[in-house]
Formats: sequence, structure tokens, C-alpha cells
Amino acid sequence: MNNAHERIVEAKLLPVIKLDRVEDAIPLAEALIEGGLPVMEITFRTDAAEASIRAVSKACPDILTGAGTVTSLEQVKRAFDAGAKYVVTPGISKPVIEYCCKNNIPVYPGACTPTEIMQIMDFGLDIVKFFPAAQFGGLSTVKAVSAPFPSLKFVPTGGVTESNLLEYLAFPKVIACGGSWMVKDDLLRAGDFKGITALVAKAVALTKKA
Repeated sequence: MNNAHERIVEAKLLPVIKLDRVEDAIPLAEALIEGGLPVMEITFRTDAAEASIRAVSKACPDILTGAGTVTSLEQVKRAFDAGAKYVVTPGISKPVIEYCCKNNIPVYPGACTPTEIMQIMDFGLDIVKFFPAAQFGGLSTVKAVSAPFPSLKFVPTGGVTESNLLEYLAFPKVIACGGSWMVKDDLLRAGDFKGITALVAKAVALTKKA
């Protein structure tokens, strides 16, 4: 298995990125690296996702590139072929999880209830993406649902911001948080990669306090 998990734990923050234009992928990767956050989750919410993962994987090997919002076996195969080093899903897809496990691809399935968590654990996994975090009670729910599962770790995503990041990271069972506030859509549309670098550097500085 690649070292994606270790690098995500080290970063503590997983930038969730929606790219509409493939040409933005490499400049964005460079902005993240310059800001001190060499990791990105490119979501399969747009037609540019696969090509963006492939472009970054080839041009910026120093950044850990993963595929997010993966909902089908077809998508996970495309992501893996494009060079994705890990996969994040919004929920539980048996074909996706089985494919990742078979091919030694780190996978972080989404869950928000004890039943869903147990279904994920049945695959031998011990990390879940708690999603959507804010809408399902945030940190208080993470603490409550984690109690029966002492070995389980969480990556809360959805409504995580600079105002509550440290609160999440202070809980030992949270290994990292997913967020998008440091890669704002308006900055991407404007091609303001220096502005993104500044926001990323600020977010990274915040994680150092955790």
C-alpha cells in the first residue's frame, strides 16, 4: 500500500477540490505545495476530474493526489488509472470498497451512523469519512458514535472551516479534516493562485496549533 494514509495524517487537512477546468489543475497543485499542503482530493463532481488527476499525477509527483466523491466502480477504475493514490466516497459502495481493498488503494468511505460505520468495518477498514459533518451534529456526534468503536478513526468533512478545525483536531479519534475554504471557487475562477496559496498557508499554520 502507498503511504497516502501517513501523509494525510501528517497534513491533518484534506483540501476538497472541484475543478471545472483541467488547465487549473497544475497551477492549483503548485499553489497547494507552495502553501505547505502537498495533498489534494479532486472530486468527481465535474467532467474535468479524471484529466485533472492525470495531469497533476504526471506534472507534480510531490503532491499526494486522490479522487473524491467516487460513487461507482467505473469512476474508481478511471481514478486509479489516472494516478489517484487514494479514494474518498460520500457513502458506502461495496464494489468501490472491494476494488480499492483488492488493489491496495487507501479508501475513506463516508458514514454518519453506527450502522454505516459497522458496514465499513466489515471490510477491515478502520477509518471513515464522517459526512456531512455539520448537518449530522458535528464533533458532538463524532464523539458519540465513536464511543462503541475504540479503534476507529475519523476524517470529518462538510462544514469544517477555519473556525472549528482546531476543535475537531483536538479530538484524538480525528486524524484529519476535509475542507474547501482554502480553495475558494471565486479564486479558482479568477485564476488567483497566489490568493489560494495565502489561504492555504494560513490553514496550514492553523493545523500546527493542533
